[in-house]
This record gives sequence, structure tokens and C-alpha cells, in this order.
Amino acid sequence: MSVQHFKQTKVYQKAFSLAMEIFEITRKFPAEEKFSLTDQVRRSSRSVCACLAEAYRKKQYPAHFLSKISDADMENSETSVWLDFAASCRYITKEKQQDLLNQQIEVGKLLGHMISNPEKY
Repeated sequence: MSVQHFKQTKVYQKAFSLAMEIFEITRKFPAEEKFSLTDQVRRSSRSVCACLAEAYRKKQYPAHFLSKISDADMENSETSVWLDFAASCRYITKEKQQDLLNQQIEVGKLLGHMISNPEKY
């Protein structure tokens, strides 16, 4: 199996799509948010994908695999907090926030399935 197999997973593709959508939206955030909210929400959303890549490189060590998937889940949850701040600061609409959170929740469910059923991955 290819070491790049993780890129074909639904969870990676959805997490990558969410991270790219967040990137595009944050391009319009105020300059004073560059080193706080903008960087944080970009970092956490991108980290989901990076953790998945790391997890797949650790598959031969089940505990490490689960640890990395758990890290991806943690980063995904962190993303939701930054989206809450973005909406509260009125950088995104409540509708856009809900759309992004729905995507984030879907990624979380897929990660939760991986954590509960690591042998399937």
C-alpha cells in the first residue's frame, strides 16, 4: 500500500477542503489579526491533515497511530473555537460559521470512527 494512501481517505479530503476554505476566508480578516486569529485557525485546520499524514506513517505502531489520530481530532476541535471567535468578531457571518462548523463536525465524526475502529484503517 502506498504511503500516500491517507490522501485518498474521505477524512483527509474533507479536512483538506475545510482548511482551504478557511484559508480563503481568512484572507479577508483584518491585518491586526494576522498573528493571532488568522494564523491560529489556519494552523489548527491544516494540522488535521498533517496529523493524518503522520498517523499513516505510524500505522505499524497501533498506539502511535491512535495518538496521531487523537491529535488530529484535537486540532479539529480547536478549529471550531477559532471559528467561534471569527463569528463573534464579525469577520464571518453566522451562516458561514455554521457551514464551516458543519464541515468541522463531519471531519470530527470521521476521526471518531477512526479512533473507535483503527483496524479498519
